[in-house]
Amino acid sequence: MLTDKFCVALKKQGFNFASGVPCSILGGIIDYLSADTDITYIPATREDEAIGVATGAYLAGKKPLVLMENSGLGNCINALTSLVFPYKVPLLLLISWRGFEGNDAPEHLIMGKIMPELLKALRIPTLILGDDIGYELLAVLPMAIILRRGVLG
Repeated sequence: MLTDKFCVALKKQGFNFASGVPCSILGGIIDYLSADTDITYIPATREDEAIGVATGAYLAGKKPLVLMENSGLGNCINALTSLVFPYKVPLLLLISWRGFEGNDAPEHLIMGKIMPELLKALRIPTLILGDDIGYELLAVLPMAIILRRGVLG
């Protein structure tokens, strides 16, 4: 299964801590991380909370990633710009792309359209995973990986 391969690739890169907010697109990854004994997964109620928890994990010696819907990117801009960026906290953001190409519930369409531009404005290096997933790209991780519905199965 592609979700398993993706999570194994993350583990091979040393990720051993995750925090995030539930999302149907990321559900398989969250299930994997929650069950894996090598990774600590802490659910969060908000994306900025997940950023804070992951930052604390980094300070305690962990290599963290944060999972969120792209709508949550808006919720965590301040946590990114006032904590993560100035203190150079190396987080990987795993962001689902709700509203991709206008296919989703109305509340996801605006963020779905502007997310790539928002990430660029924030100067966040980004990889958009496509159907031809190159796991070797995870060796040179960007700060954000974007996942569309169906890419990991």
